[in-house]
Amino acid sequence: MGISKAQLLERLQAQQIHFSQYDHPVVMTVEAQAMHVGHIKAGLSKNLFLKDKKHRFYIVSALADTKVDLKVLSQRLGLGKGGMRMAPEEAVVEVLEVPLGSVTPFALVNESARSVSLLLDQGFKTHECCFFHPLSNDTSISLHIEDLYKFLKSVGRMVAYVDLEANPTVGKDQPPDLAALVPSDAPSIQNISEKTATLQIDGDVKSKPVAVTVKASKVSSGQQKEKSVNNANSSSSFADPEQFIEEILKKASAIVVAEIKEENIKQHGGQLGAVVSNSLRKNLSLELKNLATMFKNTAYTEGFGAGIRCPAKRL
Repeated sequence: MGISKAQLLERLQAQQIHFSQYDHPVVMTVEAQAMHVGHIKAGLSKNLFLKDKKHRFYIVSALADTKVDLKVLSQRLGLGKGGMRMAPEEAVVEVLEVPLGSVTPFALVNESARSVSLLLDQGFKTHECCFFHPLSNDTSISLHIEDLYKFLKSVGRMVAYVDLEANPTVGKDQPPDLAALVPSDAPSIQNISEKTATLQIDGDVKSKPVAVTVKASKVSSGQQKEKSVNNANSSSSFADPEQFIEEILKKASAIVVAEIKEENIKQHGGQLGAVVSNSLRKNLSLELKNLATMFKNTAYTEGFGAGIRCPAKRL
C-alpha cells in the first residue's frame, strides 16, 4: 500500500515546503483540471507514465504545452525509435500505487516506484509555481519546482531536468545524450498484461494505440548544438567521481538520519546499529545500482566523445 495524499502533505509540511492546496472533483485530463485551477497563476503539468521493452518505467513530467515526441525521446535514451510506449493501466496501480488519472512525480515516494526514472521538463523553471496531483486526482497543489526537486532528493530519488523538445542527432559518432537516465533495473511486477498500452496523460485514458508523438519544431544547427549541451548537463554530475561519491553519501546520510529517532532508540536500544545497517542495505542496494549504471553510462559517453574529438593517429 502506497502512502496516502494526507501522509504526503504532512511530509511536505514537515520539511517546511510551502504549497497551496486546491480540492476539486476528480479530473482525468489536463483540460478538466484547468477548468478548476487554470485561472491561478501556475504552470499546469501533464505526466506520462512510460515503459521500455525491458519493462523499465519512466515518468515524463512536462508543462501542458510542451511538445513531447516519444520516438525522439526513445532515441535520446538509447532505446531506438520504437523503444518506448505508454505503460499499461495495471502498472499505474501496481508500480506507482496511485489511482488512474493521478500520475505524478510525487508517486516516486512509494517504495514500489523506487526504480522509476523521472524526467522533469526544464520549462518548469520558467514558472514561479507549478501544479501537480498529490497522489490523488481530486486535488491539485501548486509549489515551486525546486521544492519538488528538494523533496524527491530527500527521499533518495533521482531527478533530472531535460529539454523535452530538443532533437539532437543520435548516431554512430554521437551517442544518446540521455542514456544515463535509463534505470538499471525493472521492478518485479506480476500480472501486468502485455496488451496494447492505453494513452494516459494525467489520467486521460483512451482505448487506442499511443498517439502522443508531436514533432518538435525544427531548429538551426547552432540552436540544436546549444540544446544538446544543456541536456548533457543533466547527467554531468556522474562524470565527476567526487560528485558521484557525494550522491552516495547524501543518500546514506538521509537514511541514517531518518532511522535515528527517539522512538527507534527506545524500541531497539543497543540493537539500533543493526537496524540502521539493515535499513541502509535495504534502501540503498537498488539506488547504488542505479547510480553505478548512470556513472558507467556517463563514462562511456564521455569516453566516446573524447575518442571522436581526438582520434588515435594511424601508425
